[in-house]
This record gives sequence, structure tokens and C-alpha cells, in this order.
Amino acid sequence: MPKGYLAFVLHAHLPYVRHPEYDTFLEERWLFEAITETYIPIIKFLNRLIEEDVSFKLTISISPSLLAMMEDSLLQERYLAHLCGLIELSEKELERTRHDPHFHWLAGMYRHLFMEARDIYVNHCNGKLSSSLKKFYECGAIELITTSATHGLLPLLSPQPKAVVSQIVTGLKYFERVFGFRPQGMWLPECGYYQGLDKILRKEGIRFFILESHGVEYASTTPFYGVYTPIYTPSGVAAFGRDRASTKQVWSAREGFPGDPDYREFYQDIGYDLDFDYIRPYIAGDIRVDTGIKYYRITGPTAWKEPYHPEIAKEKAAQHAGDFLHKRISHIEYLDSVMETAPIVVAPFDAELFGHWWFEGPQWLDFVIRKAAFDQNTLELTTLSGYLDRHPVHQTGTPCASTWGHKGYFEAWLNGKTDWIYPQLHECNRRMEILAAGKGKGRIPALTRRALNQCVRELLLAQSSDWPFIINNGTSAEYATRRIKDHVARFHYLADSIENNSISKEYLSVLEQMDNIFPNADYRIFHPNPP
Repeated sequence: MPKGYLAFVLHAHLPYVRHPEYDTFLEERWLFEAITETYIPIIKFLNRLIEEDVSFKLTISISPSLLAMMEDSLLQERYLAHLCGLIELSEKELERTRHDPHFHWLAGMYRHLFMEARDIYVNHCNGKLSSSLKKFYECGAIELITTSATHGLLPLLSPQPKAVVSQIVTGLKYFERVFGFRPQGMWLPECGYYQGLDKILRKEGIRFFILESHGVEYASTTPFYGVYTPIYTPSGVAAFGRDRASTKQVWSAREGFPGDPDYREFYQDIGYDLDFDYIRPYIAGDIRVDTGIKYYRITGPTAWKEPYHPEIAKEKAAQHAGDFLHKRISHIEYLDSVMETAPIVVAPFDAELFGHWWFEGPQWLDFVIRKAAFDQNTLELTTLSGYLDRHPVHQTGTPCASTWGHKGYFEAWLNGKTDWIYPQLHECNRRMEILAAGKGKGRIPALTRRALNQCVRELLLAQSSDWPFIINNGTSAEYATRRIKDHVARFHYLADSIENNSISKEYLSVLEQMDNIFPNADYRIFHPNPP
């Protein structure tokens, strides 16, 4: 038996952005960039590990809203068009840089990466990344878990329990619809917990969730081993706490690995550097955006940047992987000497850190996994359910309210910029409960049922935690504000039409096409006695 365990948890999530009413839409690029720079590189190196018979365990959380975008045929077509545009741009870059050997070589590297991404997406995944993830799950390499339907921050929805239940149940049902099984674990949106949430999770068959460190450390019963073993909530669900040291070493741009001078500079992209007429066909209309083609390394804190050298960066990623693993081994050696049960170090991250924000992140993770498999025998990579299978006995306590946001609680989502949001969400939820109770669970006209289910979709989309977070940060704040107001307005329009028996079949069809998330959405979940 190993002396301890290391559990990587990668949380893949994006808000649901899909605009069929436009030929192209700027914010859809969030998905396209994440597929090219994070999801496909992760699939690529996991597939290579399996082919080379490297033993490893990894947990991937994929949000239902992201999964719905991955499964959508319109977004699949648009992503391929986006990727073909990048290939064309990289070929233009090969011509433009032909007199500069190093930049010419880098342009060729990007062309290769984009063409490889297209090959993986089309020929290996058939346009559905979920198929590769399911294959990795079925061979036992990864554990797949999920989060709530649209990543609503559950503590801020908790005054209305039906809002929390609808987020959790709808998300779990959609995950099960795509993958064919119910996950054992749940990534709480923003790691947000409040007392009593575990009862809902338990009822839905959830076995464990992940919290920010202080959610466990400040539990009603002080955990004897801190965050290095889980605690069971009163309802019997295991709560795992984040290990600050292991995650800070990875995600911090200032103190962690991603800020190393040899790594690729994220903020210098040809989308901003080159002549506008040259770059216009490959960006968002008249708005300069990142293309993903970046030729410089971080270099230092000034504006001066030197050319990027991928081989040097790869060597640095290997060094950093060794340093990370060495520190985890030393830590587990110490924990083993003072603990009576095997410790687990839980290292949760936003998946998009790896590849998108930190270009060398997938390489680094690949190196860590290989070194853990072949270069030591102190710790073992595990999944959280795997750890509970081996070590089922732990303390019981009630975790404290917490998130992994700024200052550890709810300030990033509830503040002077965003406080206008929640009364509107609560009013929509109150009205949804009234509509559901009024229509009952029996037979109702098909058009009315469709309108009620669309009300659920509009409400869920308005509840996404991404919108207040974006507004608070001031990035794309106008878009996020518009999304909340649009979904709330659509909800009330439908609610009025249901109450007045004046449902417009044509308008309802338009909304069903535009906001088509979760075909399994069911208004009856808001009934006082749901099915």
C-alpha cells in the first residue's frame, strides 16, 4: 500500500453561449478556444498515456452547460469552421514569416497543432468530445463527475430550496443522458457550500464533493487530520478539502509555475500585434481578439518579450513536474508519520488553466503522471471514490459555508455591482413554483407543457454563476448583464402567456431553438410533490 494519495480534479466548465440568431458571435469563441487549447490537448495526452500502458487515475468534472455545448450540432459546425480558419491563418503566417527561421518554425508548430486538433475532433471524436471522455472512464483511467445544471451558486439560491434542487437534478439527469450513468461525485459550483446542501446531494445519490480548505477546517467538528482526509456530513456524504500548497504552486502566475520566464506569454497574440486588415478575417468582425498564435515567452515583468522556445519550455515543464512531485512526496512522508490513516492530497483546478491559460500545462500534467507512475512508490494517484473505497472510515462534521472565490465566501458574486440580480432570480423561481403547482402533474396541453419546460430553461440559464462573476470582474460585463435580463424577460413573457392562455407557438418555437439547453428539463420538479 502507498503511504498516501494524490488526487487531481480538473473542473471543465463554461457558461452556455450559443447564438443561432447570428452568423458568428464573439463569446462563442470562449468554447472554441477551450476546445483547441485545453480539451483536445488533455484528450491527446490521456490517450497517449493509455496507449503506452501508463498507470494513472484522474478525476474530470464536466459541467452540464459545457457538455450541452459540446453535444450541440450547430456549435460543432461552427467550431470546425473556426478551426479551419486557424489553419488558414497559420498557413498565411508561414508565408509571412518565411524570412525569419524561428518565427517560421513557430508558425509551422501552430499549423501542426491546429491540424492535429481537427484530426482528433473529426476522426477520433466524430465531433463529440464526450465519446473520448467516456472511453477513458470505461477503461478505468478517469472518474467523471459533474456540477449543477448551469453552475448556479447554490448558497445564494438556497432561500428557495426548489431552485437548488432543480439545478442539481437537471444537471445530473443531463449528464446521465449523455454518458449513460449517474456520477458518484459533484463539483459544487465555485465550491460553494451551505449547511443542509448535503441532504439534497445524498438524496440524488452523490457520494462526495470538494470544498475550499476552510469549508472543512472550520467544520462543526475540528477535523483531526485537516484537509488530508475527508469528513462525512451528517447525511453521510464525504467532503474533501482543497490542499492549498499543491494548488498554489500550480495556479499562481506570480508564485507558481505558470509565471516562469520560459513559458509562453498569454497576453501577446498576433490578433493584437499584426495589421488589422491582415488579421480581420480571423477575428470577431471589427474587434481584435486572441487567435491562439503567440510567438513570445513571458521573459519578465516588463513589456519587452523574447521569442518563445518550445523545447526549453518543455524542459522547464519536466523540471517543475519533478519539483511538484518531490514536494508532495515529502509532504506525504511527513503526514504518514503523524496520521493513523493514509492521507490524501486533493489538488482541484479549473481545467482551462491547462493549455489555455498555461500553454505548457498539459505537458506538465503528463510529466507528473509519468513520474508518479515510474519514479517513486510513496504516493499513488487516485480518484476520490477510489480513496473512499479503500479508506471508508472518517470523522463526521458539518462543513461551514464557503467558496473558493475571493476572500473565501460570496463577495465575488454578491456585491454592489451584482445585488440587483438575486431579487429577480428569486421572483422568477417563486413564480415558477406557482405555475408548476397550478398546472399539477397530470395531463396538460402539449403546448403548455412545452412553455413550462422552456420557463425552466430560461430560469436555469439566468442563474449561472458566471454572469455575476463576469460583471464583478468587468470583463464582458455588458454581455453578462444582457444575458441575465434576456432570460428573465423571456421567463416572464412565457409565464404571462401561460397564465393568460395566450401562448404563441411561433415565439415559443423560437425560444426553444435559441435556448435549447437540456431537452430533459421538466417543470414538475418545481411542483410541491415532484414525481
